Amino acid sequence: MSEIDTSRRTFVATAGIAAAAAGALPAMAQDTPPPPQAPTTPQAAAYPKPPFANQRQPWPGLASRMNPRPDHGETSYKGSGKLTGKRALITGGDSGIGRAAAIAYAREGADVAINYLPAEEPDAKEVVALIRAEGRKAVAIPGDLRDEGFCNRLIADAARQLGGLDILVNNAARQQTRPDIASISSEDFDATMKTNVYAPFWLTKAAVARMAAGGVIVFTSSEQAGDPSPDILEYAMSRAAVLNLGKGLAKQLAPKGIRVNIVTPGPFWTPLQVSGGATPEKLQQFGKSSPLGRPGQPAEIAPLYVAAVDPQASFSTGQIFGATGGGGQPG
Repeated sequence: MSEIDTSRRTFVATAGIAAAAAGALPAMAQDTPPPPQAPTTPQAAAYPKPPFANQRQPWPGLASRMNPRPDHGETSYKGSGKLTGKRALITGGDSGIGRAAAIAYAREGADVAINYLPAEEPDAKEVVALIRAEGRKAVAIPGDLRDEGFCNRLIADAARQLGGLDILVNNAARQQTRPDIASISSEDFDATMKTNVYAPFWLTKAAVARMAAGGVIVFTSSEQAGDPSPDILEYAMSRAAVLNLGKGLAKQLAPKGIRVNIVTPGPFWTPLQVSGGATPEKLQQFGKSSPLGRPGQPAEIAPLYVAAVDPQASFSTGQIFGATGGGGQPG
């Protein structure tokens, strides 16, 4: 028998075995369990979607009175020591995104001071307890950020009680819905600008004077900075100002070794919405227009606030960390 015939028989036999194996695959597949699905966060799978219950609170609102109550990561956030030894001040740290950042920072090893309005004391007490449960120092400093003198005292008090200041998170904000520009009073405009623009400017100015190289400043902006909604004009305007401030300040402070980053949330389920930030009708469908079909929970953005100040991300300054549920972010 020729060498060619032998090779051909070998090929035919091999092909026959392969075909038989292929024919058996469907039967084998029925007995083999399917591979596990891509991992996901159990909390995210169960997060509420609109419609939401009709609800309203006086400004600034309490997370503890919201229905459903927001998830700030109280039981889900797991730290890994990224911020061990750091000292952070977070404005608006009693609820919403600020509360989620405070919990995350404490679980990453930081001592944390929070600022809030006196009316938010019930929420603030919960945050203080959560920080202390991690064995970290918690400092609570209530007060109105619309006052420049208080902003200066806040930085001084936080630095004194924490033993220094490594991180400042400018997060507190005011948002009130108005149907048109004629409905925005000068008092409303002033209150929003003082809270959302003046206060971060005053606080940052005071913090920079105390920060050493390695310090980080974070500004909370919004997707509204690039895609403003018509019924929250002055809020969107203020968030654009903060975004611009953060990007410019990052360049100014780079020689000092102080980093500046910006977080731009999309629709998040916080007291900002139920205390006048959205109409009752809009609130019931809040977040539905996002690609994920729901608002974000504060716990879902906390990791970005950690990333924004992580010492290992030392080349990241002037960066925009977005979380909009698929809606993009301002440039």
